[in-house]
Amino acid sequence: MRHYEIVLLIHPDQSEQVPAMLERYKTLVTAGGGKVHRVEDWGRRQLSYMIQKLAKAHYLCLNIEASQAVLTELETGFRFNDAVLRHLTVKRDKAEVAPSIMMKAVEREESRKERQEASA
Repeated sequence: MRHYEIVLLIHPDQSEQVPAMLERYKTLVTAGGGKVHRVEDWGRRQLSYMIQKLAKAHYLCLNIEASQAVLTELETGFRFNDAVLRHLTVKRDKAEVAPSIMMKAVEREESRKERQEASA
């Protein structure tokens, strides 16, 4: 089995359905004998360019260990899911379990907002 990093851009109107989508994808990976090493919800972020007349999207990052058959099934599901605007799968050499640079930036941003609210 190989290690993969998958980044998904979800339609912003479907943000409340993200936890259910994550559970479905995690179940698919574990049912196929794989492992989910890291799941990161980066939240709604500004897009660099408009996609389907949208300026924002909900970002997700998954690090998984799965077989080629499971990966193909996942990508087919992404392709036919209208909520998934874009997806990118990258093969990795080893499992990534530490928080990504993007997740660290999200956490810094959240802590900054909390400090501003506390001081106000």
